[in-house]
Amino acid sequence: MSAVQVSSAMKCDRVFSREVVITGVGVVSPIGIGRGPFWAALRQGQSGIGHIRRFDSSGLPCRLAAEVDGFDPGRYVRPRKSLKVMCRDAQLGVAAATLACEDAGISSGVIDPERFGVVMGADRICSPMEDSEATYRSCLVGRQFDFGRWGTDGMSGSFPLNFLKVLPNMIASHVSIAHDARGPNNTIHQTEVSSLLAIGEAARVIQRGAADVMLAGGASSQMNPFDFVRRCAIGMLSRREDPAAAMRPFDADRDGQVWGEGAAAFILEERRHAETRGAHLLVRLAGWAAACEPCARGNPPRGTGIRRAMNLALRQAGFGADRLGHVNAHGLSTICDDAIEAHVLHDVAQTAPVVAPKSYFGNLGAAGGAVEMATSVLSLEAGLVPATLNYERPDPNCPLQVIRGEPLSSPGSPALLLNWTHVGQAATVVLAGPN
Repeated sequence: MSAVQVSSAMKCDRVFSREVVITGVGVVSPIGIGRGPFWAALRQGQSGIGHIRRFDSSGLPCRLAAEVDGFDPGRYVRPRKSLKVMCRDAQLGVAAATLACEDAGISSGVIDPERFGVVMGADRICSPMEDSEATYRSCLVGRQFDFGRWGTDGMSGSFPLNFLKVLPNMIASHVSIAHDARGPNNTIHQTEVSSLLAIGEAARVIQRGAADVMLAGGASSQMNPFDFVRRCAIGMLSRREDPAAAMRPFDADRDGQVWGEGAAAFILEERRHAETRGAHLLVRLAGWAAACEPCARGNPPRGTGIRRAMNLALRQAGFGADRLGHVNAHGLSTICDDAIEAHVLHDVAQTAPVVAPKSYFGNLGAAGGAVEMATSVLSLEAGLVPATLNYERPDPNCPLQVIRGEPLSSPGSPALLLNWTHVGQAATVVLAGPN
């Protein structure tokens, strides 16, 4: 190698040897706001799924959802006038980011804002019905919508800044403004894998040396009536009457998923930077990966992308699946999806105990991976993994060691987190103790 090549290789080694740790976690979820209430609900096996309260669901085939109760965005958003241009997704995301900063001991002047960035996962955001109903009604002729009237009657009644409320990247934008994060800023918009992809991208930003601290996670509210009706039409939702029993990942009696809302954010930090400022290290990111198995329309993935993502993340972590204390599974609670995932998990990590956090709070879309990751971060810190709710009758087609009944003692053991989508995308993160 030439001197230039040697110098370049040494520089690359120094950059990519920057170890990434998590020093703060913030959660806004259907089972609790803040890490304390969230962890207590997991320990006690409390479900966050209930009958829909945000709108009248009496005419829908599914009337269950996981909503965030008792959430006052005014407690977290400053100045309060910013709420005028924030959708609920952004409000949840800013709240989670604020809680994460408080947990990590980060306030104004603690870190260099030029070295502080944001990456957030986000879903498609529907305009609130109260913002759009009047404008749409102004274009009705009889019972039909007249598109020709939109330019004259509809647009004139629209809130000029309404468009800013529904852009997915506005969650990360509001978070960066709220916390004076002037470093790299990005949004990942890939449905259920968004949060874990955001965590991985934030870690790479730190490894590349472009930032010392990153706020990363995801936020989503799928409780807009229009969006919820669309999801009912797609299907794969539980039709059970008992809300707490609806989500049953890997159970033989599962009948579908439940949608919800929430957010979680993490402070990712370069290890030496965290140690220099005296931060408490929760866990380290030992590995992360993403893969894709392209699927033809209407055909479910076979699991090759999931398998590849898991193996890549474990290879980066530097240990085998036999070291895992638990796998944090996607666990959609649908017949086909759980079977696909279970067979891959059985092949790659046969002996690892499995927890499916969606059994507590359903499918939170782009926020799901982050809220589920908060489960594993707190589990590693406590040395205790929560049980999966409603796992009562094992399905022979899902050959897994699902944690049930009581939490599992697992001190010091790493965890692998998995999310994947119907179009074949898969994202994984491996967490380990800070030492």
